[in-house]
Amino acid sequence: MAVPNAIGALEFSSIGVGYLVQDTLLKSADVEILIARTICSGKYFIVVGGSVSDVRTAIATGADLAADALVDELVIPNVDEQVFPALGQSVTLGSEPAEALGVVESFSGTSILEAADAACKAARVTLFRVHIAMALGGKGFCLMAGSLGQVRSAVQAAAGVVRQRGLLVSEQVIPRPRPELLAEYI
Repeated sequence: MAVPNAIGALEFSSIGVGYLVQDTLLKSADVEILIARTICSGKYFIVVGGSVSDVRTAIATGADLAADALVDELVIPNVDEQVFPALGQSVTLGSEPAEALGVVESFSGTSILEAADAACKAARVTLFRVHIAMALGGKGFCLMAGSLGQVRSAVQAAAGVVRQRGLLVSEQVIPRPRPELLAEYI
């Protein structure tokens, strides 16, 4: 599959429904599973990538099938290309010190995907981590680095979309972060 230009997410209160939906949506559209797993608080989480029309079809099919087990859903057409490697935790930062570190934290794994995309589209930052729900009680967070002004703009945009959903936990901009904060990513 070519690099996806859309991303979709489904979050379920039932693990069994999650497995059923995962199978069904793979049969309904040409999408790639990016994440499919149980997450904290006994839920199941699926993230798919593909063309806009295929992702929309898959997410609509999954949401309809899930019925009352659906917790949240999301489709981002024309997703920023930085989201995929950050989601896969495959981004490394250069050895130069970061001027600023941005952190946005959400009560939802689904909403942090939207936040990460908004951050990348709002400012010139390096999105280097999108962490969803594992060992976080179902929460999500994203990390970005760049110049202080760009990180502020990106964090503001990311926090804004999560705040609109009523799911914002925290938004932080850390000027001149200590290298120890970024050591894992260099």
